[in-house]
Amino acid sequence: MNGDGYGGSEEEFVKRYHEHVLADHQCSSVLVEHINAPLHLVWSLVRSFDQPQKYKPFVSRCVVQGGDLEIGSVREVDVKSGLPATTSMEELELLDDKEHVLRVKFVGGDHRLKNYSSIVSLHPEIIGGRSGTMVIESFIVDIADGNTKEETCYFIESLINCNLKSLSCVSERLAVEDIAERIAQM
Repeated sequence: MNGDGYGGSEEEFVKRYHEHVLADHQCSSVLVEHINAPLHLVWSLVRSFDQPQKYKPFVSRCVVQGGDLEIGSVREVDVKSGLPATTSMEELELLDDKEHVLRVKFVGGDHRLKNYSSIVSLHPEIIGGRSGTMVIESFIVDIADGNTKEETCYFIESLINCNLKSLSCVSERLAVEDIAERIAQM
């Protein structure tokens, strides 16, 4: 990576932040979203472990146990109807504000995702001559009983893609509002 924080390829970032060691009964995948909003703005949403509903459309409520936000914190997430779950207990494993990396693992809930862990990393890039953000999210999970590897990965990839599209929409809307506010102050 060069001195301005830009550079590096998607493959390099995946190797650096998203390597998962798979057992025979697990699946994993990596998804990428390019967002037309600066990294600091996108990161402000992603790092909000205590408020995933800011951009995750399937989350209706989130409460962090103990109130403090630190490594090891556990959040209880209520899931909107329509998914095969109503709650999820999730532990914050890593929150790196310098490298822009967040890692979360599921530690309970009424879902079928066993040994689920996800990593999100953000990387600055230029999109159309403006500051943008490459978001990479990967996961590892046990293959759900009664499902194939492909079915399990497809289900999770669909949810993550929906979350990433929503993150893109919310971030880009906030970026436009920020620009409009700066223009109004001129």
